Amino acid sequence: MTSRRDFITTAGLAASGLAFAPLAGCGQDSPVPEVDAPPGPIQVPADAALIMRTIPSSGETLPVIGVGTSGSYEVALDSPEFGSLRDVLEVFFDGGGRLVDTSPNYSNAEDVVGALLEQGGWRDRCFLATKLAADSRDALQAQWADSLRRLRTDHVELLQVHNLRNMAEAMPYARALKEQGKTRYVGITHYLESGHDETVRLMRAEKPDFVQINYSVKAPQAARTVFPVAQELGIAVLVNRAFDDGKLFAETRGRALPDWADSVGVVSWAQMFLKFAISHPAVTAVIPATGKVERQVDNLGGGVGPLLDEAQQAELVAMFA
Repeated sequence: MTSRRDFITTAGLAASGLAFAPLAGCGQDSPVPEVDAPPGPIQVPADAALIMRTIPSSGETLPVIGVGTSGSYEVALDSPEFGSLRDVLEVFFDGGGRLVDTSPNYSNAEDVVGALLEQGGWRDRCFLATKLAADSRDALQAQWADSLRRLRTDHVELLQVHNLRNMAEAMPYARALKEQGKTRYVGITHYLESGHDETVRLMRAEKPDFVQINYSVKAPQAARTVFPVAQELGIAVLVNRAFDDGKLFAETRGRALPDWADSVGVVSWAQMFLKFAISHPAVTAVIPATGKVERQVDNLGGGVGPLLDEAQQAELVAMFA
């Protein structure tokens, strides 16, 4: 398998460079197809350190670039795609990544994540997040037991109620598992603007450790709705759909980056969209998914170097309004 440093060095020597784009941000129930991005060379410094953010409820830190698993990780365990994912995760962990977010709703993604972590010996390096998504206490218990089996572990770092489903039973169950030491943190998730009001209401009522929500240059509403409440209450924020399900790459095909991109160390639109997400101070990490090594390298590049100032963020939002 290729290390991140070796891959970047090899890619940098290629005369023509590589064109790539990560998959859309994780957080939906359904898979999202990969979409090609505008061409751009890989120019991520091999020794660049990912920016770290603090989890307010504990003081633990996380790298700002995580991994989502919807779509890209829904592959057969004996497939060539599974072999590619081993290389992707090696690049991710060697590059300083930790957070892997999955769900029992993503067909067999939990099986794939569990097998990859076991084969790569990465479980101790991984901040593993999964979700609860069932409509009765018995179903929640069965689902949790199955998630542990599929993930090949006896605990996760973060257990989230998926899309606010059955909060009345799922959140108390998640808290009970936290008390038993089966998870360190509990959270809630949603992926649509239509869910922001209810998400905010439940953030105030439940005060979870984490909230996961959609946020992008095309859908910046969370900066006005969810993020201020997260900052007020000390809730960590994970961002899904940072690429607007890949639609942003269709809009940027053939479009040059802003003339200030070099000043913030950005060499691709994927990096720009990820850096936009993490430039909001409320955001703890963003979780794009990809099954391609070169795109994982590109994603990591979005988590190093200077952040975007408010004027640059506003310019991007206006550009894609």
